[in-house]
Amino acid sequence: MAEYPSLTSAVEPLALGESVVAGAWLGDTPAFALADGNVFLGDAEDSRRVAAHPDAAILVASSDGRRLVTGGDDGRVVAIDATGALETIADENGKWIDALALHEGAIAWSAGRNARARSAKGEVKSIDLPSTCRGLAFFPKGYRLAAAHYNGATLWFPNAGKPEVLSWSGSHLDTTISPDGRFLVTSMQENTLHGWRIADAKHMRMAGYPGKTRSFSWSFDGKWLATSGADACILWPFSGKDGPMGQSPRECGVRTNVPVTRVAFHPGALVVAIGYEDGMALLARVTDGSEILVRRPAQEAKNARISALAWDAKGARLLFGAENGDAGLLTLPKQ
Repeated sequence: MAEYPSLTSAVEPLALGESVVAGAWLGDTPAFALADGNVFLGDAEDSRRVAAHPDAAILVASSDGRRLVTGGDDGRVVAIDATGALETIADENGKWIDALALHEGAIAWSAGRNARARSAKGEVKSIDLPSTCRGLAFFPKGYRLAAAHYNGATLWFPNAGKPEVLSWSGSHLDTTISPDGRFLVTSMQENTLHGWRIADAKHMRMAGYPGKTRSFSWSFDGKWLATSGADACILWPFSGKDGPMGQSPRECGVRTNVPVTRVAFHPGALVVAIGYEDGMALLARVTDGSEILVRRPAQEAKNARISALAWDAKGARLLFGAENGDAGLLTLPKQ
């Protein structure tokens, strides 16, 4: 393995004992959604486990920085805050929760072909989609939702108007919207990304991935989209009016034949955290490609892939979690 400058001594390791589905910061409190239905809150010194989905599994999770919302194979959507207080948002009577999205107090979830949106005031609206929805994303402004499904994506104002369908053949999985609200991008079953410019539905196709992209992250300035799905973090430029069309992507964190599984841009710098199939994690700076090690590859490669990466709001701490239950908290040294 290449000799990287290292931050490994600044990492507090955690042994969570269960596969990590997702991670987030609730204020200053790290939170890990675990496959066994529990949420782990805190660190090695002060922690608790909260049974968000007793006798069930957490399938998906999303956070707005104040609460972590989880969806389970019990059909329940549950919100948890930093104190461990639980609120049941919805119960879909045993239907698996396939996707979640949060924005400014609103929550959206999908179960099969049905997607629902609950406003910050608690009003719930629903829509039937052409097929099962695996990806949901709120627009950064206004109460509007994008839902990915077979043969495209649906744009929906829950409070008004007829849904708009953006069509493209194939199975669309995760979805993300640029911070300026101009572009919608989905990952696809065919190991490609597809995008639309919202204003005129102009298509964007981003191909060349050896695997599926299941992790997206936008840079704080909205000019870069970091993606998993290759043996490097692939960065697509979105600074122009046509997004990445006519431009080549940039690569960072290249490791031959070791797939990137998670990416997370720093909230205030052009630095991206990258997690790998073998449990390694590092930071890469976009401007010059410099890299620094956060975590070495796992000694036992089975189920070691990084499945969660998240920065706190200040960009001072990073959490990571893996499918084998290993996790850690990086505190960046103060300058």
